[in-house]
Amino acid sequence: MIKTILNKLPRKQSKSVENRDGGLSNSSSKVPTILKSNKISSSNTKAPIPNGTYSVTEYGTMEEGIAKAQLSFNDVPISEKQNLFLRKLSLCCIVLDFSDPTNNLKEKDIKRKTLIEIVDYVASSSGKFNEISMQEFIRMVSVNLFRILLSQPGENKVLQGFDVEEAEPLIDPSWPHLQVVYECLLKLVTSPGMDMKLAKRYISRNFIVKLLDLFNSEDPREREYLKTVLHRIYVKFMVHRPFIRKAINDIFCRFTFETERYNGIAELLEILGSIINGLALPLKEEHKLFLVRALIPLHKPKCASVYHQQLTYCITQFVEKDCKLADTVIRGLLKYWPVTNSSKEVMFLSEVEVVLEATQPAEFLRCMIPLFRQIARCLRSLNFQVAERALFLWNNDHFSNLVKQNQKVILPIIFCSLEKNGGSHWNRSVKSLTLNVCKIFSESDPELFAECSMKFKEDEAQEEEVKRKREAIWKRLEEIASSNEATTTRLSEDT
Repeated sequence: MIKTILNKLPRKQSKSVENRDGGLSNSSSKVPTILKSNKISSSNTKAPIPNGTYSVTEYGTMEEGIAKAQLSFNDVPISEKQNLFLRKLSLCCIVLDFSDPTNNLKEKDIKRKTLIEIVDYVASSSGKFNEISMQEFIRMVSVNLFRILLSQPGENKVLQGFDVEEAEPLIDPSWPHLQVVYECLLKLVTSPGMDMKLAKRYISRNFIVKLLDLFNSEDPREREYLKTVLHRIYVKFMVHRPFIRKAINDIFCRFTFETERYNGIAELLEILGSIINGLALPLKEEHKLFLVRALIPLHKPKCASVYHQQLTYCITQFVEKDCKLADTVIRGLLKYWPVTNSSKEVMFLSEVEVVLEATQPAEFLRCMIPLFRQIARCLRSLNFQVAERALFLWNNDHFSNLVKQNQKVILPIIFCSLEKNGGSHWNRSVKSLTLNVCKIFSESDPELFAECSMKFKEDEAQEEEVKRKREAIWKRLEEIASSNEATTTRLSEDT
């Protein structure tokens, strides 16, 4: 097995050693089954390796070569640390097969220990790499991280009504190695001494796109590392900021309007929450369009509960930055308001409360009427949780003040729902809360409450009159039909 690893290490060019596809030498009888080829490692061309750096064969036997690669950085002089670092990077470019956890334990242990040494070396060097080191480091990271993601059976479980919150996360068996590779990358992007001009050439847009693709991993530990790494890249590489925002926007749109399947929406929203919090005022038109075209439509998917908390935070940040966006947000929520999903309605009501806390009275006036028409429908919902959550809005002082300032418009809209709830709703808690809200209105403006009560009774009387007339018409039609039937029968008997 040691020979297998050594055969994968870079060596001096030789016509008889490598074939056209970069495989093993012709003397090898077969390709080892414990190693997986990686698309990235085969597609990326290696950087030219200076003579005498880390070619294994110049150390004598293969065993001596692997021993040299496993030397500790403390065991070599400073002048040789760079070469040893390159040898260790090359050793870690070998991707082992983790489908069977009992196989190749020795090789996996060697690689993990080597990765840990690389983490320590990157931390101690403060990210001060020359071009060959940076290129080989990014190649090692790419070979290990950019892969085909594992997935559970039933890819369309969200569309089939599968409860995503109850699903067991898929644990990647290669995580013991992946975690250390992520630590390596994190150490690099957070290093204060990193050459930004050099780093921009290798932490490129293509590299960032591949990182974003990994957010679809079903392993929550990997998504947590990706969230930290991508945020650090966003902070440090200002040149990539517009591209990262555009790429996240594309992911959201594809998720919302096409697939409704993506595992890393919550983590991406957490990154955006930090980004939005740091946006300069006044907000650019680009950021407002992002709110309208990417964030608000995220309320549409059935699985919105998975990331709703992070989404609410991002939405609220926009409203706090620019209070004029409150009307846009409220009308966006009303556009995607659920019709048959009661648990989602409860979430929307909670978000409305949070958004209204950051809403100024002038902006509240613009969205007040359509909003309270929807709240009136929620108040008379047969689902007690929806009706109860709507009534709980009056426990919020800011909401109560906004309603009190505009109760001449609001009370006539919701009075019918309040009266019907208080008289005929099946849930005691809803009845009790309804009476409390009615009491608030009656004490605040008794004349308005009495006027609404009188109008409600008149409307009820009119409805009863219309109902009575409709029933009389149907009764008359039935009598005519019976008379016609009797006449038809008699005429048929006479003939």
